[in-house]
Amino acid sequence: MDVQPFEARATDAELDDLRARLAAARLPEPETVRGADPGPDRWSQGVPLADLTDVVTYWRTTYDWRPFEARLNRIGQFRTTIDGLGIHFLHRRSPRADATPLLMTHGWPGSVAEFVDVVDELADPEDAQAPAFHVVAPSLPGFGYSDKPATTGWGTERIAAAWVELMGRLGYDRFLAHGGDWGGNITTVLGGRHPDHVIGVHTLFAEAPPGLSTEGLTETERRWTEETHDFWHHRAAYAKQQASRPQTIGYALVDSPVGLLAWILDKFADWSDTVDSPFETISRDRILDDVTLYWLTRSGASAARIYYESHASLDPGLRVDVPAAITMYPRDIEKTPRPWAEHRYRTIVHWTEPTSGGHFPSLERPTYFTRDLQTGLQKVLTATAPPPASTV
Repeated sequence: MDVQPFEARATDAELDDLRARLAAARLPEPETVRGADPGPDRWSQGVPLADLTDVVTYWRTTYDWRPFEARLNRIGQFRTTIDGLGIHFLHRRSPRADATPLLMTHGWPGSVAEFVDVVDELADPEDAQAPAFHVVAPSLPGFGYSDKPATTGWGTERIAAAWVELMGRLGYDRFLAHGGDWGGNITTVLGGRHPDHVIGVHTLFAEAPPGLSTEGLTETERRWTEETHDFWHHRAAYAKQQASRPQTIGYALVDSPVGLLAWILDKFADWSDTVDSPFETISRDRILDDVTLYWLTRSGASAARIYYESHASLDPGLRVDVPAAITMYPRDIEKTPRPWAEHRYRTIVHWTEPTSGGHFPSLERPTYFTRDLQTGLQKVLTATAPPPASTV
């Protein structure tokens, strides 16, 4: 039951070693589509050599890890042991007396770095009419400063149960839950398996039960299903690799900072709502905060194993009856038509389809993301509020 304060502090030797490895990196020849116009074709073989070289140089000569490290410490970091595993989490309590506990779960290749730009506004919004939250953002098992599981079994169902235990230890018996990517999967499990503790959910990942028909869908919704099908059949080799052989790719991710950067940067480029480069909407520093966190904690292999544990494992029969707010960003990798989502999420109180944004909206569009999350969760809270007492 013990919860201990935690501070991130990399040694100077660790940072010097990182820079030395970057300086000694061996790079391949350029891609054979070199010279393509800006856009997806230029990235069709992966991260272009020129782009990677620029980021590696910036990482080695200019990037400073210390400000991000200090930011995590200011937000508030803690660790506790649940089910035999050490779990790291951010915890930012709101000063507002009417604040509601909010659990935020990241995915891969993300981390708690996804939430550092939105935590303060969620906890202490400038608009006094906006809802406020006590924000808890755990690092998934095997990610960041959480421990690495030494045995199999840490799939999304077990993680969701651990999150209920974590929130209870903090005094939050009932709470809201948000997530995207693996965090969206876990949020769905939380809403479906633990309705006694979960007030409602907000998710960016509304995975529908399998086998649903496209009959009756709009043209846009049909296009979504085609895009999702294309993604899983042509752009998801990373998931199959991590689901089947995480240990093999893990050696490269833990031993080579350039290999780790390329593996993660490829996803930021492919999954963001940009024309050519992820740096159109996300700063180099924030992406390198995320990559450096993976590097310093040696979590490339252990984070990949969540695919081995849980890939395609969401229970087809799981239903979420608590109120749900769902946002489908246009450039996300998997978009679910509302009629399909309604088969799993039985009480959708807020559904939005923004005009821009991709898989990492808290980094790409932090202001919009925050307002949408506030609006959606306010509707969830309204839907669960008891009716006013009769005056008769």
